Amino acid sequence: MALRRFFVGGNWKMNGTKESLEELITTLNTASLHDQTEVVCGAPSIYLDFARSSLDPRIGVAAQNCYKVAKGAFTGEISPAMIKDCGVDWVILGHSERRHVFGESDELIGQKVAHALESDLGVIACIGEKLDEREAGTTEEVVYAQTQVIADNVKDWGKVVLAYEPVWAIGTGKTATPEQAQEVHEKLRSWLRGNVSDDVADSVRIIYGGSVTGANCRELASQGDVDGFLVGGASLKPEFVDIINARA
Repeated sequence: MALRRFFVGGNWKMNGTKESLEELITTLNTASLHDQTEVVCGAPSIYLDFARSSLDPRIGVAAQNCYKVAKGAFTGEISPAMIKDCGVDWVILGHSERRHVFGESDELIGQKVAHALESDLGVIACIGEKLDEREAGTTEEVVYAQTQVIADNVKDWGKVVLAYEPVWAIGTGKTATPEQAQEVHEKLRSWLRGNVSDDVADSVRIIYGGSVTGANCRELASQGDVDGFLVGGASLKPEFVDIINARA
């Protein structure tokens, strides 16, 4: 089995000022971070340059979204080329808030994934079911369909991290139990084995998101198929350091 490097992403969402982010960045820059963990912070687009120039080089930066083409008459959008121009190497795509608040379709997310990868950005690709879908027993069907559209647009899986985020657990204080997270991650890995390849199934990192905190991160991190986290609210707090060090 491939050794998968633990990956912790912080999604700051639409939060922070230069002053508050500077405080957070100072905390991260001066913290003792587990050197075997890859850390990436998802900054609002207007702060990408600021985050990249202020954060220690050992910490990566991600945009929280991008469009599917390099430039053009798309008011309010940003392109992978612009993200790269800020020295940023990652983008979060398909987050449930993009899907369910802004109405992004699987098809559009797939197109964005393809263009971001062609532009040499790493992609944190998000998938996950809503509460009614989990209660209806369709979790697998939903996440497999979302993963299929992503997989159809990936040539190099080495630049992709899959983030499983059950929508019912995002920002609600509800967390999937370690067993629930492991069950879905294990099934996703089996799906990759059956639909992509053994190599991709063994090497791709599948991270968990949904109310991850300093209190629950170690138990979640102990699960065999949980290769890290995508952290929302807690990534803006000092406890983000504890989450980064969940496997230390």
